[in-house]
Amino acid sequence: MSFSDPIADMLTRIRNAVMIGQVTVAMPSSKMKVEIANILKDEGYLEKVEVINGERPNQPALRVQVKYVGKRRERQSVLTGLERVSRPGRRVYTKKRNIPWVLSGIGIAILSTPQGVMTGQKARSLGVGGELLCKIW
Repeated sequence: MSFSDPIADMLTRIRNAVMIGQVTVAMPSSKMKVEIANILKDEGYLEKVEVINGERPNQPALRVQVKYVGKRRERQSVLTGLERVSRPGRRVYTKKRNIPWVLSGIGIAILSTPQGVMTGQKARSLGVGGELLCKIW
């Protein structure tokens, strides 16, 4: 099955898992998805990220474990919102001065820059802009 926007598919799978309280989510893997998942893990939104063998022989799968806080019946996800900004039909690029602050610094913006995929705060410190992929809070 081919997707026109695999990053939006990844974010939607994670959003749906959070809505029903599911712990692990599996999806087709790509380098961009692994980079985004590692950023989410480093920022404390995901518990675990691993690339595993998929259903097809040469297609690896990405499995992420969503991070929850609280006891079993009262647990809540650390992730409260995911928003895809740049899409295949409408690319959104930003300069280093215009990188958005998500919820006044509580959330993160993820950018694809010439130096790689990184958070908005790291891009600001390096002085680079790029394509604004998504906002997470």
